[in-house]
Amino acid sequence: MSPTPSPPLTHLLYLHGFRSSPRSVKAEKMAALVASRYPALHWWCPQLPPSPQDAAALLNEGLRHWPRETMAVIGSSLGGYYATWVAEQCGCRAVLLNPAVNPARDLRAHIGEQSSWHEPADTFFFKPEFIDELQALQAGPLTQPERYLAVIAKGDEVLDWREMTARCAGAQLRLLEGGDHALSDFDTHLPEILGFLGLA
Repeated sequence: MSPTPSPPLTHLLYLHGFRSSPRSVKAEKMAALVASRYPALHWWCPQLPPSPQDAAALLNEGLRHWPRETMAVIGSSLGGYYATWVAEQCGCRAVLLNPAVNPARDLRAHIGEQSSWHEPADTFFFKPEFIDELQALQAGPLTQPERYLAVIAKGDEVLDWREMTARCAGAQLRLLEGGDHALSDFDTHLPEILGFLGLA
């Protein structure tokens, strides 16, 4: 029996990674694509605050009136961790791009002053209490894994592809033999991502 098709997408959220921004290559490519090909689609790619608690509050407020059945979220790295949290809260579709699995563990080494990848003059302080805030956003096992597409690169130099794959058990999985954390070949994955979101 074939699955019930999802209704057409009306709202799309993009969540960037740690030290990243809406100016990331993937975020800007998605924004340009939405603007040119899907102008009726509501697009939101917020600058996430360093505090996970503040990021969650920003998302809760921004998504309060979004239609759950016709929204989706894309998240890269730490944004993939947040995207999982959003998708589990909203029951919406999610695309995870090399998603962080346990940032509360991995980001302990980054407590202190950090700078933005895209604007090195922009600095922020990653506080020790942010670790507990990250832990509080752990979503647990995927309740509807069929609503997820994960693009995972074995060549990721930051995150362990085996851990990411285990986290996304049951999801639609695009496992790349090489690649890198930034998914420098992002363009080649756009047709599959758009198809999954019903935008192809």
